[in-house]
This record gives sequence, C-alpha cells and structure tokens, in this order.
Amino acid sequence: MQLSHREMCITALLTAFIAVSGSLKIPSFVPGSEFQLSAPIAVAICGVFGVKRYITAGIAASVLCLVLGTQNVFNVLIALSFRAVVAACFMLWGSSKIFYVLSGPLASAAARLLLSLFVGKAALALVAAAVPGMLFTALAAPLFAAVLSRAVPVKATARAQR
Repeated sequence: MQLSHREMCITALLTAFIAVSGSLKIPSFVPGSEFQLSAPIAVAICGVFGVKRYITAGIAASVLCLVLGTQNVFNVLIALSFRAVVAACFMLWGSSKIFYVLSGPLASAAARLLLSLFVGKAALALVAAAVPGMLFTALAAPLFAAVLSRAVPVKATARAQR
C-alpha cells in the first residue's frame, strides 16, 4: 500500500498531536486523579479521520514516546488497549454523538481494568479514580471533533469515507 504525501503528512501531524497531548496532564479536583489531554483528542481523531489513520497515528505515537523515553512498554500496552476500544466503538457506532460521548469513558474503564490485572490492585478503585477524566473526555471529545472537522478539508474526514 502506497501512501500519498498528503496522507503521510496528515498521519505524521496526528502522531505528533497524540504524542504531545499525551504528555499534558490536567489536574482534577480529586488529588491524584489527574488525567491526560490525549483521551478526548484521540477520540476526536478517530471520529474525524477514521480508524485506519487513528490506529496508525496512535501506534506511531506510542513508538515515538517509547523511543524518546517518555513512556515504557507498560504505558504503551495500556495506551494500545485504549485505542483498541475506541476503534471498536467507532466500528460499532460510526462518527456519531454516542461515539464521541461514550467511547472515551469505555476505553478509559477498559484500560484501568487492564491496569488492575498488571498491578494487582482493586479494579473498582482504579476506575473510580478515572471518573473525572472520563467525564471530561465525554464532554470535550465532541468539541475537539468539531474543531478538527472544521480545520480539515471535507475529503480527509471519516464522514466522507463512508
């Protein structure tokens, strides 16, 4: 499969966007439960650009963060589980309002459950600590998607690919 220059540039920009937003943490009103800005951005990227570009950019961002030393293999596995759930939600609901609102919280919960298997801690406590981030993702993902869809020409969006 050969990619055009345009597709490579869009994928590279999305990779950088995911990687940089993953390092930005937003503090929560509950101590110790800060969350990454990358979750709503990732959901918006999947909804606007489609699963293929989202997964490609997500894997590239994980490899980039791994090489730069900002993430370890454990972090990458958790991020990939988040991406897999978001992609599954997109395949189920498409680029709809329900996708933007529910896929981020579902993916965060799944990633926390996977995390509980590795660290051996209470899964419910890990999911409960992520609730503020899940609410933020549910509210912010549709807004980020609206901004991204306006910033990108129509033929590059997932809606045009259907």
